Amino acid sequence: MDEILFIAEEGMEKALDFMKHEFSSVRTGKASPALVEGIDVDAYGSSMKLKQVALITAPEPRLLVIQPFDAANVKPIEKAINESKIGITPSVDGKLIRLPIPELSEERRKDLVKTIKAMAEETRVRIRAARRHAIDTAKKMQKDGKLSEDELKTGESQIQKLTDKFVAEVDTQTASKEADIMRV
Repeated sequence: MDEILFIAEEGMEKALDFMKHEFSSVRTGKASPALVEGIDVDAYGSSMKLKQVALITAPEPRLLVIQPFDAANVKPIEKAINESKIGITPSVDGKLIRLPIPELSEERRKDLVKTIKAMAEETRVRIRAARRHAIDTAKKMQKDGKLSEDELKTGESQIQKLTDKFVAEVDTQTASKEADIMRV
């Protein structure tokens, strides 16, 4: 039963970590390298992440500076940023690319809140899937005679407590990110 709980917790933890990573790419009005580091750039004949072909810094709260490791990648990086869905127009300054982060409009803030709520719900679904898998595994073990009825009931209640803990963490992270986005 401990192994089932461990596997369930691991799956729930991965879902939560993925959500946190996704949240970091949602624009809040402050410059953050996470906003652009996952953009795919066509460089050296293949698709690479921006963070693999350039140094991304935030020298000011409302400015990102992208410094390609190779000057030949300036145009492909600019093109990739323009094609991405972040809604920021890059300005090329020689070998540097500057991304001024504009203030978010009220409407855009509400759209972003909807986006993070959808991400949070997707995470809750993943957590519940990990719970379902753990309970199904425990029931199969009980059916095979490896767990008693009492052990199964105890295990199910432990799995539910674990699920509740992770869902509460998702709610906390979502509320925090929502407050961050709505802050003017």
